[in-house]
Amino acid sequence: MRHLLSTLGAALALSLGAQAASAQQAQSPAPVPRDPFFWLGEINKATAVINTDEGLLDKSMAPRLAAGVAKVINDGNQPGAKRPASVITFEPLLIKAAGEDVTLLHAGRSSQDMHATYRSAILRDKLLELADQLNATSTSLVELAARHAGTIVPNYTNGVAAQPNSYGHYLLGQAAGLARDAQRIREAYVRIDRSPMGTTVLNGTSWPLDRKRMAKYLGFEALVDNAYDASQISSMDQPVEVASIVTSIALRTGNFVEDVMTQYAQPRPWILLEEGGGNTYVSSAMPQKRNPGLLNDTRSDASTAVTLAMGPVVQTHNITPGMSDPKDVKQNSAMVDAGISALKRWNRVLKAMVISPERALEELNSDWTASQELADVLMRKYKLPFRDGHHFASEVVTYAKANNIKPLDFPYEQARRIYADAMKDSKYGAELPMSEAEFRSTLDPVAIVKNRATSGGPQPAEMDRMIKEARAQLASQDAWIKARRAHIRDSLAELDKQFDALVASAPKEKGQ
Repeated sequence: MRHLLSTLGAALALSLGAQAASAQQAQSPAPVPRDPFFWLGEINKATAVINTDEGLLDKSMAPRLAAGVAKVINDGNQPGAKRPASVITFEPLLIKAAGEDVTLLHAGRSSQDMHATYRSAILRDKLLELADQLNATSTSLVELAARHAGTIVPNYTNGVAAQPNSYGHYLLGQAAGLARDAQRIREAYVRIDRSPMGTTVLNGTSWPLDRKRMAKYLGFEALVDNAYDASQISSMDQPVEVASIVTSIALRTGNFVEDVMTQYAQPRPWILLEEGGGNTYVSSAMPQKRNPGLLNDTRSDASTAVTLAMGPVVQTHNITPGMSDPKDVKQNSAMVDAGISALKRWNRVLKAMVISPERALEELNSDWTASQELADVLMRKYKLPFRDGHHFASEVVTYAKANNIKPLDFPYEQARRIYADAMKDSKYGAELPMSEAEFRSTLDPVAIVKNRATSGGPQPAEMDRMIKEARAQLASQDAWIKARRAHIRDSLAELDKQFDALVASAPKEKGQ
């Protein structure tokens, strides 16, 4: 009885705790989205602080105007409130909150540089989101590779089984491709992480604006130097460059999925998805079918990403500099989100994969993917020209397929006969120099992989090295993402501190 009461008490405590946590979560405010409204607010906050300090805004008036900016931002942050996304719809709210004087903040500014600034800031955030998911998916690839470093499987070229390989080595190859995409993100980020603010329309302004301080408050590392470039050229480049990264990621995703899908066409695949959990579903008509829904959805997401990534390229084609066609924030954010979605599903695929080393090895031993090793060993050990060894190996395969003989069952005497026939006119002699034991070990897929000596190959020592380096690379990328986010966060926090001090400096009215 005491145990029952204890159990019920624990359950009640857990239930009350969960309810309290749920209530607390419901009461806590939702995070403010860093959308165009947010960045227009930040630009106005920074303008108020900087121009007051620089003497471009009357210090006696500045606190009142800053309070108006604060009111507009606060009102827009309320649940269900409108959040204008353009200067011409944001400014009337400022005028209503602080009077016509608030337009003094517009000294040396234009919707051109303000919109270019928030577009860069939003795309910058999106790139970090993409980098974050790319790292998560890459981590799954690398860890799966570590688990399957010793799993020997067939690899394919031209759609045909080609050579034995470690499945971990194959996965590290996929991760290497994503590592280049991560590098592209870092490189693109540097070009996007530049502030256009203070360039006005296209040739600057007569107002001596402090562009560097503005950039610092908004979390930008540098300026777009040329005022014409700021809103007319670079703001058109940015979505096109990001589109190329999204395209690369989506193409890799689709390639991987298609490789796995090839196995689903086999009666006895060596790689499948774990059934259930949204990974597979039973055909509505054919009871034996387990359709790989997750693979289909992942491929579809990748195709969507490629489709959306074509948009900025087409929209930038044949327009004059500065036109708005490729600059739409929602469209470009949706493009990056599509790339993130494809990576998320790919990550799910990696976690759902069921790989059968036994079945993979059985498939290898039922085909002649090890035949090149015959030519390699004859050349490396017995100095036979590769083309002669290749001819001998090819003749062995031809005979084996004609007589339905698997590699491990091939008669050694038949190999000697074929070699003698192939080399009858050769100066290297007609006697097969390999013993029967060596002949058979040369056709062993596991031995072939272990005996690779090339840097970057699938042999255990190289696999250990590459896995270690891949993990270090992922850790470095994770640190880079965290550092970029921290820089933006700290910059905005410093702006808040300075702006709040400006608002607080307003003289109190009587009765307050």
